[in-house]
Amino acid sequence: MKEKSVIYSLRVAAFAVVFVAGYVCGSITEQRANAQMGDLGSELLQRAAGSGGVIGSVAQLGTTITEMEKNVSGLQKNIDTLKKVKTALGGK
Repeated sequence: MKEKSVIYSLRVAAFAVVFVAGYVCGSITEQRANAQMGDLGSELLQRAAGSGGVIGSVAQLGTTITEMEKNVSGLQKNIDTLKKVKTALGGK
């Protein structure tokens, strides 16, 4: 009876080792998918913006918001740089 439980335990342990090894190998070699849809989306928005009507207006709004977001991101980077300079100069 004891021999059967040892064999059963070894089987369970072997299964666990194989599972853990597969999980570790799979997580190490995992590659992130990176779709490059930015150019396609902006091209479609520009085409729709030129079409006129409600769809064109919405597309123009989307293009404007995207441009504004880029400008705000650039300004935020500048503000962060100014804060670093200020702290380096001893400002509060």
